[in-house]
Amino acid sequence: MNGHKVENIATVISYIEAHLNEKLDLDTVANAVCYSKYHLHRMFTDTVGITLHDYIQRRQLTEAAKLLVFSEKPIIEIALIAGYESQQAFSSIFKTMYKQTPLEYRQNEVFYPLQLEFTLNKNPTAPNTMMQEISYATLADIPDWMNFITLVIDGFPCLDENSHLEQVKQYVQWRQALIMRDGSTIIGAAAFSYQTGSIDFLAVHPQYRHYGVAKAFLDFMMCNLFVGREISITTFREGDKADTGQREEYKRLGFAESELLTEFGYPTQRLILPPKQEKGDNG
Repeated sequence: MNGHKVENIATVISYIEAHLNEKLDLDTVANAVCYSKYHLHRMFTDTVGITLHDYIQRRQLTEAAKLLVFSEKPIIEIALIAGYESQQAFSSIFKTMYKQTPLEYRQNEVFYPLQLEFTLNKNPTAPNTMMQEISYATLADIPDWMNFITLVIDGFPCLDENSHLEQVKQYVQWRQALIMRDGSTIIGAAAFSYQTGSIDFLAVHPQYRHYGVAKAFLDFMMCNLFVGREISITTFREGDKADTGQREEYKRLGFAESELLTEFGYPTQRLILPPKQEKGDNG
């Protein structure tokens, strides 16, 4: 995660953001920034954890969703703006990602983003020297927390920032909110409930998703907060195309499937992490 590569990806993101209303693909972006498409694909995915194609698609669908709610443009016009050649193609992928047709989404009049613009930390610490220190969040951390939300919105469908802000204030006051920083940059955050044993929010900065941040939070909670107790979390259901890897990461960390849920009208699933066994415990 060297600074030079991060700067290159920041340039790529800036180009994408400036051309969201055009037809964008890997070839187009690679030619614009003078990289081979293979190198660009690998570099982008390694840096931010999702492919260039997925980032473009999610950003364009987010802007399309905004137009559906806040403009009176015909759906076919919005489809063309989002880079699709037909309303049918646009409607199909929109429903796959948003779980509603464009018309249903417009009628509900509630906008939420699939993906907001990535703002990268251009001076990251090398992973092998990064101090993974977790601390309780304070009220002074809340502005940075809310900026952090814009980077990790992909993991929280239907999230309303105003409601989340009020919830974070409560978690902070109850000492049920944790953060991890790399210098001044929040790279991970978690909010939990002592009463229910649930992790109500867990997110990792896109640049740091391959460096054990989520595991560090889980280890901290299991060793200090939920000793001998199971932990639950909700995430995307299996096969949800809107999932950018959260479900797979939780399964890798030991969570097991539990009941299917619907939260804020969105299909999710509860996952369970069993209590950490002590050495010598044969279960």
